[in-house]
Amino acid sequence: MRRLPFEEPVTRAGPLARTVAGLALFVSLFALVLVRDPRAEAGPALATLSAGLVLAVTAVGLATFAFVRVWREGARGLGAALAGLFVACLILAYPAFVGLRALRLPALTDISTDIDNPPAFSRSRTAFAARDGRYPPDPGPAARASQRAAYPQVAPLTLDLDADVAFELARKAAVNRRWQIVEAIRPGGRIGNGRIEAVSRGLLLNLADDVTVRVHPRADGARIDVRSASRLGSHDFGGNADRIRAYLDEVANLAIAVK
Repeated sequence: MRRLPFEEPVTRAGPLARTVAGLALFVSLFALVLVRDPRAEAGPALATLSAGLVLAVTAVGLATFAFVRVWREGARGLGAALAGLFVACLILAYPAFVGLRALRLPALTDISTDIDNPPAFSRSRTAFAARDGRYPPDPGPAARASQRAAYPQVAPLTLDLDADVAFELARKAAVNRRWQIVEAIRPGGRIGNGRIEAVSRGLLLNLADDVTVRVHPRADGARIDVRSASRLGSHDFGGNADRIRAYLDEVANLAIAVK
């Protein structure tokens, strides 16, 4: 009587998880390339990125199923499952971080250092064209209250420097932050305030957000207020507040260097 050779069970979920994770990586990278193309619309690119994330979640599920079979039956395919899980988690790491911020922070899309009198965006033809023909509406009382509670540290920057000097530092900081400056009006004239109108793009997704900077002359120097508004979605995930803080830190550092 011949003995049949023993065959170890093999889980197909492991190699499938690796394949799906590789596909998710390809789709996600393609979406990032697409969203950085200035000629491409954001909608299709974000939809493609969402598809990549769905594939990554699917790969995590397949890898988990493979781990269960390996644990219970001693099936082969652990290495492939681990590879798929690693790639999928790599893709999902940043979205998970953003999701956690969304749970912790209020759904705001417009942040200003002056909540009661936010800097107004320019209504010039050039500024409208740079903003794709949109004008961010002023936040309502509920949004202002939410900002006060969530971002108490977002406040104006006061410099004991001449308003013209402060304006130049504000403009240089915008250049250093790689903002696209649309308008730059020096302090003086009828109103007295200086203004910098700019477009900021995200490092990863390259999505455009609108920024306006107000330089207000004071007897003892100048006050700089900043307003940043998102163009897409109903939640900025803290991005506008981060942008304002980083920008004002840049201005403050430049002011220290001047003294």
